Amino acid sequence: MTNHTLQSSLGHYSFTSPFLNASGIHCQTQAELDDLAHCQALAGIVTKSATLSPRAGNEQPRYVDLANGSINAMGLPNLGYSFYLDYVQTDHGKPTILSVSGLSQAEMLTVLREIQHSGYQGLTELNLSCPNLAGHPQLAYDFAASKTLLTEVFRFFKKPLGVKLPPYFDLNHFGQIANLLNCFPIHHVNTINSVGNGLVVDIDTETVVTKAKGGFGGLGGAMVLPTALANVRALRQRLRPDIAIIGTGGVRSGADVFAHILCGADMVSVGTQVMKEGLGVYDRLAAELTAIMADKQYTQLADFRGQLKTLSASQRSSSRWTSQS
Repeated sequence: MTNHTLQSSLGHYSFTSPFLNASGIHCQTQAELDDLAHCQALAGIVTKSATLSPRAGNEQPRYVDLANGSINAMGLPNLGYSFYLDYVQTDHGKPTILSVSGLSQAEMLTVLREIQHSGYQGLTELNLSCPNLAGHPQLAYDFAASKTLLTEVFRFFKKPLGVKLPPYFDLNHFGQIANLLNCFPIHHVNTINSVGNGLVVDIDTETVVTKAKGGFGGLGGAMVLPTALANVRALRQRLRPDIAIIGTGGVRSGADVFAHILCGADMVSVGTQVMKEGLGVYDRLAAELTAIMADKQYTQLADFRGQLKTLSASQRSSSRWTSQS
C-alpha cells in the first residue's frame, strides 16, 4: 500500500498537514485557542487579528450562517495584542501564526515594534484587509499607502512577517499588489479575507440580517471559493517563489482543499465550515484529501501543488462540467 503524507511548510516552518484555522474563527479566547491546540488534524494555530487595545467588536447579530456560506460584520473583537503575544510564546505543540491589525497605520507599527522587541520567534501576519470596520477602508486596496506602511515596517521588523490580503478582482490589481510585495522580504501571503460589503436580505422581515454598517458585511464560505482560488492562482503566478501562500476561502470538502493546493497554496485555512461543523471538520477534510490523492496516485502535496492546467483551443473540460452555448 502506498503511503500518503499531508506534510507541508511555510518557508522554514514545517507543518504536519496543510490545515490552519482562518483568523477570527474559534481563536479569540484562551479556551478557543486551547481547543485548536488539542485538535490533532489542525497543523497550526492562527490567532484572532489583534489590535493595540482590546475591542468588543460590532453589535450583535454580527455573524449569520447562509445556505451557501456566511456573512459577518465582526468589527475585530479581540483581547488586545499583549494577550495573544503572551499566548504564542508558550509551547502549544504546534506552530503558531500571530495575526495583528490596527485601526491606523501608527497602531500597526506600535504593535509590530512590540513583537520585534519580544522573545517571540514564530510567524507574524499583518492583516491589511479587515472589511468590517465602519469608517476604516481596507488598507490593501490603497497600493501607495500599503507601500508606505511596509517600507516603515521593514525598517525595524526583522522577524518572519506575512500579510493577509483582501480579494482582488482585476488582473491589473493582481500585478500591482504582487509587484509591491515582491519589493519586500515578505514571508507569506494569506489570501483571501472575506469578500467585503455584501448584503443579505430577509424578505420575511424585510430587513438586513446583521446590525453594523446597515447590514453590509463580509461574505465567506462556499460562495467565495472561485474568488479565493483565482487569488491564490493569480498571486502564485506573480509573486516571488520564496513567498509562500496560505489559501483561505470557500473550503467545504477535501476537493476544495485539493483545488487550493493545485492553484499554488502551501497551506489552507478553513473558516465558515468550522462555524457550521465544528473542529471535527479537519479530520473529515484530511480523510477526503488523502482519498483524492490516493485515487490520483499522489503521495505528497508537492506532487500537484501549483500544477493547475489550462485548456488549449482543442481541449474541453472534464465531463463533470457541462458547457452551455
